[in-house]
Amino acid sequence: MRTILLSAMLILLSACASGGGGYYGGDRGYYADRGGCQSCGRVTYIESYYQGERSSGGGAVAGAIIGGVLGNQVGKGNGRKAATVAGAVAGGIAGNEIEKNAREGVRYEIHVAMDSGRTVVLHKRDLNGIYEGARVSVSGNRIRRI
Repeated sequence: MRTILLSAMLILLSACASGGGGYYGGDRGYYADRGGCQSCGRVTYIESYYQGERSSGGGAVAGAIIGGVLGNQVGKGNGRKAATVAGAVAGGIAGNEIEKNAREGVRYEIHVAMDSGRTVVLHKRDLNGIYEGARVSVSGNRIRRI
């Protein structure tokens, strides 16, 4: 009876250990016996480019509102009015510059050959450790090394 029970346990354990996928570790990535990793791939090409967009005006408007509110906290009477106007003007200029700086700069176009056979192109502000030849996982517009 004990031999039969032991044999049944070994059969069950061996069935649990087969099939499925696993992780190679390092830069070789994920593998699976059934169909592979659909979100995995290898970076084939990275191109950098400069993006210089015009500001939309949203930063200037937000800055003007914030500057006006802060300026309104200073002084009394005509001094308060002058501070409100000065705060709105200064805030508008600052907000526009902040928006311009956020919109322009070097960007990266990352080409990934997915294990499924398709190609994905992502546009990123930073590489965050991604390089040509790296194994990566792509989910939506997110990319990470595996």
